[in-house]
Amino acid sequence: MMIKKLSQSRAISILNRVFKTEPSRTLTTKTIETTSSRATSLFSRITKAHDPKVSMIPVLDQWVEEQRSISAEELRRIIRQLRKFRRSRHALQISQWMSGKSFLDLSSADVAIQLHLISKVHGVKQAEDFYISLPISSKDFRTCGALLVCYADAKLLDKAEAVMQSMRGLNYMKTTLSYNVMLKLYSHFKKLDKLDSLMQEMEDIDIKFNKFTYNTLLNAYADVLDIDQLEKLLTKMEADPLVTMDWNAYVVATKGYLRSGNKVKALESLKKSEQLVKVSSRKNAYEIYMTMYARMGNKEDVQRIWKMYKSHCRFYNLGYLCMMSSLAKMDDLDGAQKVYDEWEVKNTTFDNKLPNFLISAYCKKGLMEKAESLCQRLLKNGNEPNTGTWTRVAFGYQKQKQMEKAVEALNKSILASEPGSKLYFPVLDTCLIYLKERGDLDRIEHIKRLLAERGHDYAHVFERLATYSKEETNANLKTFDPNEGDEYTLEEDLLEVGEESRD
Repeated sequence: MMIKKLSQSRAISILNRVFKTEPSRTLTTKTIETTSSRATSLFSRITKAHDPKVSMIPVLDQWVEEQRSISAEELRRIIRQLRKFRRSRHALQISQWMSGKSFLDLSSADVAIQLHLISKVHGVKQAEDFYISLPISSKDFRTCGALLVCYADAKLLDKAEAVMQSMRGLNYMKTTLSYNVMLKLYSHFKKLDKLDSLMQEMEDIDIKFNKFTYNTLLNAYADVLDIDQLEKLLTKMEADPLVTMDWNAYVVATKGYLRSGNKVKALESLKKSEQLVKVSSRKNAYEIYMTMYARMGNKEDVQRIWKMYKSHCRFYNLGYLCMMSSLAKMDDLDGAQKVYDEWEVKNTTFDNKLPNFLISAYCKKGLMEKAESLCQRLLKNGNEPNTGTWTRVAFGYQKQKQMEKAVEALNKSILASEPGSKLYFPVLDTCLIYLKERGDLDRIEHIKRLLAERGHDYAHVFERLATYSKEETNANLKTFDPNEGDEYTLEEDLLEVGEESRD
């Protein structure tokens, strides 16, 4: 039996008849909204407002007007959750609202969080101005540490070092977090000598290493392929009674071994990692294992992990994309197609990344009939190919020297684009050079009109057209990959040291 969804006004009408409500007490939309609103917690009211343009201030003011209790600790919990889900703007609004309420007992930790949120939402300059405006009593190790984090996030090494030096002088460099922030920053700039001196400083003043410290250092050594230091650090971690070895540490080591060409040690390290995976980490770990075993060419292990993934994990689009990417790395496009077919049957949320990945894989191999067939399949299923889809097709035809079809696909790509979205200029350049050589000014003007209609900044493209040679454009195309970023690289994301709680 099909259940028909009623509109709110229709539902109210039925309720009024069922309960024979008197005119003076007739239910209205406003009544229902008010009743519902009063029945919810402050947390649920805030979390339901996903639109970043909607201010949280009226929500908080209404809560107070209803004479409901509110505490600083409850607001801190809400801010923590909002930060976790990267709703920095809403978190900042609540933090600033708290600052204006004398009945809330705020600490310097609250000020430090507000400082960091200002940097996230409005940039480092406003965070600096906020810090300067603080009274001396508020400039303690927490707020100084927050300013250090702001500079580190913005990769402003000189300013971060200046703050660190000031914190040393004030004896504020006394937390593992502050050192971890600087270790991560030095790691980003590959300043290994600075890493060594900071580690020694931590040991000299008895600042304990934690898993973030170790993971940062592991990643740094893996990135520069300093395998000796990486192995020494692993040994130190295994011997440290305060450190519980986890699966991610051995994944980082595996990355280093793979990049250095030592597949034997990479395999040993990844097997160690598998032994440490907890139930809560299975999804992320299995996705990483598939990609790493694929890099080793171990198809049996990829299939083994895929079966475990399907047995133990809830499926997401990224899981399918991860397996497709792994099979493509091993040149098994038939297998990748089968995984795509399975996703197409089971998925509830369409995502262009999956068909775009497979289309790009076909185009790289020159399998243009399969790429076009997948485009038609998307249309048949009511899913419009996006600008990235058609760019990949154009790229494939260019590689096959079928320039008429490449220009046709380029036009579709521009028509499917959103104003201000990314256009793949190497493909555009190549098509324009082709049309220029043919003297086909009409189609060049047509492309120019399409770009203007879709709101793209295209002037520099046509400036290049006057001077670009076919050889230069072809050279750019050789280094261009429209599928860049599509291959699932979750291992790179997770291998980055995670953010510590900064509350």
